[in-house]
Amino acid sequence: MQTKNLVKTAIVAAVYAALTMALAPISYGQLQFRFSEVLTLLAFIDPLFIPGLVIGCVIANLASPLGVIDIAAGSFATLLAVNAIYLTRKYMGENLKSLFIASLWPVVFNGLIVGAMLTYLFQIPFGLSALYVAAGEFAVVSVIGVAVFKPLMGNDFMMSMLEISKD
Repeated sequence: MQTKNLVKTAIVAAVYAALTMALAPISYGQLQFRFSEVLTLLAFIDPLFIPGLVIGCVIANLASPLGVIDIAAGSFATLLAVNAIYLTRKYMGENLKSLFIASLWPVVFNGLIVGAMLTYLFQIPFGLSALYVAAGEFAVVSVIGVAVFKPLMGNDFMMSMLEISKD
């Protein structure tokens, strides 16, 4: 990996982790709005962001009050979501419809996996737990994230700055 690509990946990991930890009261727990999840849509732009996003999630979850289970389950959910985001673009193309569909993967994977984890930890009904997590993900990734990425994708200069596999 070129040094420039490694630096971009490291920056994404650091920003994801720092943003999650800085907003810790709303980043962890039963009802969460993890604003760093907007960054998962970077996988739609370039698959080389996937390692940085997963590493950032692992680092952020090291600070989780929920412990080791959050490191494993939350990071696994992110790994699945960012790979699905990339595959959505690969097979559906780069357009607003596919961006929105891609934004739903973190909603699904975090809702199911993190929802199951929270059910196990807090002994609350799975449906309620999954719904809370999915609602937070939808608000952050599908509403805010798509609103941020839509104009970004139309800006050739910004896209050339973000794409690392074309450097």
